[in-house]
Amino acid sequence: MLTYATWQEPTIKFEVDESYKGALEVLRWSYAQYGDDIVYACSFGIEGIVLIDLISKVKPNATIVFLDTDVHFKETYETIERVKQKYPQLTIKMQKPKLTLEEQKEQYGDELWKSNPNQCCDIRKIKPLHEALSGAKAWISGLRREQSPTRQHTNFINRDDKFKSIKICPLIHWSWKDIWRYVSKHGLTYNPLHDQGYPSIGCEHCTQPAFTMDDLRAGRWQGTGKTECGLHE
Repeated sequence: MLTYATWQEPTIKFEVDESYKGALEVLRWSYAQYGDDIVYACSFGIEGIVLIDLISKVKPNATIVFLDTDVHFKETYETIERVKQKYPQLTIKMQKPKLTLEEQKEQYGDELWKSNPNQCCDIRKIKPLHEALSGAKAWISGLRREQSPTRQHTNFINRDDKFKSIKICPLIHWSWKDIWRYVSKHGLTYNPLHDQGYPSIGCEHCTQPAFTMDDLRAGRWQGTGKTECGLHE
């Protein structure tokens, strides 16, 4: 089994087929390798909806983790409930931070996402993912190379030094059009905010519409110079 401790650049070559661009093959390999010791950390954005459907074809009872910061859009929570109904065999865990919003306010001041967004992400996303991945050998992410310059060199299988894990990214070769074609073809339910100018959906306070196809993440942390929550840095 390929683990963080035994990491060597994988020699396995996945066929980038026309239909799934390697995604199904990568998922089959991943679940064969790790079984129940792999977790999909899903934001329930449009890429997440595609990955959940693909994962259901490979391992119907897979574990999905959602980092519930307590400040997501109501549309995101509603989308999660619809996904639970569509895929009842999946285990969807709502991973919450150790600090409630009130406790965070008492320790760090009100609206930390404005005064120090990096610290807010650390408390409400990064530390909870560390906890969710405790004991797991690998985790799955919906990163695509097209999304941003910082993701252009992402591979199917990656050594993740931040979480001391193996990070699997099945969708690296998928384009924005590929994602939406799949959703349309299979009639998948998705977050309605995507139809309102939100290509990338995070926490409510830190996400704005992004009316440009040149940068699909332009609506995240606008005006702060911040482009990532820290999970993938």
